[in-house]
Amino acid sequence: MTVLVIDGQGGSLGRQIVKMICERFSALEVIAIGSNSIATANMLKGGAVRGATGENAVCVAARRADVIIGPVGIVIADALLGEITKEMAAAVGQSRAMRILIPMNKCDSLVAGVSELPTAALIEDAMQKLEKILSARA
Repeated sequence: MTVLVIDGQGGSLGRQIVKMICERFSALEVIAIGSNSIATANMLKGGAVRGATGENAVCVAARRADVIIGPVGIVIADALLGEITKEMAAAVGQSRAMRILIPMNKCDSLVAGVSELPTAALIEDAMQKLEKILSARA
């Protein structure tokens, strides 16, 4: 199973996600796609097996992934300070993959009904959701 982690800006959220996936689910192929090279490099440092950068990489990887994980902004054009293009957002939104979107409540997008939780708690919740997806497909 292929898990695609998408992040932008400095890639610190993506790096934490990649690291936790690699620690808990070592059999998964983790691919890191950054909207910029710094984000990609940080996710690779977290343990992703492969990585790439930019719009086309997001579009191609989203077609091939089984699960996509990233901040909620990856499905919103112009999010992450403008790093997410409408093509990237559409590719993630139209992907056949299950999406686990982390509600960071930044970049002018607030998710109603979501408490302001620490990043570690949000990532832990994402890992629990990934575990449920894996269990359902086993």
